[in-house]
Amino acid sequence: MNNLHNTTAWHRLLNCLLALTLTTVGSALYAKDLYAQDMVAIKDAWVRPSAPGQDVGAAYMTLVSTQNASLVHAESNVTKSVEIHSMTMQNGVMKMRMLENLALSANKPYKLEPGGFHLMLFDLKQPLVEGQQVEFELTFKSDDTKSDNTKSDNTKSDNTKSDNTKSKQKLFKQKITVPVKAPASDEADQHGHEHHHH
Repeated sequence: MNNLHNTTAWHRLLNCLLALTLTTVGSALYAKDLYAQDMVAIKDAWVRPSAPGQDVGAAYMTLVSTQNASLVHAESNVTKSVEIHSMTMQNGVMKMRMLENLALSANKPYKLEPGGFHLMLFDLKQPLVEGQQVEFELTFKSDDTKSDNTKSDNTKSDNTKSDNTKSKQKLFKQKITVPVKAPASDEADQHGHEHHHH
């Protein structure tokens, strides 16, 4: 009986520990999402309806970060491939290229818009129709650089002091739901080659 009692008590202890761990992890994830929303404001997000016969799309939005950060990754429920792209005019030709990340300076709005930065959606699972809702998960990397010269010893050289500037980078994810809607007339004029490059 003692062995049975001990086994039951052990199971109860394990269950308590598991519940505590799950609660802690859940709280940490929730806090992480909250922090991302506090760090980066996402406004005026929209997705362009896909053209007939096309399996690519584009998403636009305005990003405002409270600190220096970068958009480093994006995922969506309508595709397995989302890329950050930029468009520039070179010698009268619109050029589009993929970016590894999009740097965001603190408190400066960055517009992802037709003819400029945007998110490209490749190999769509289904056509994007006006009125549809598209889910995104954006991953940001904060660049929290702090100078800690106050603790340095005055007898140390300037070279040593420079080592006290530490850069802490953390990843934060943010989920958003974005409507599919037709572009305004001036935005439609910028459509150009956005759906023709991979």
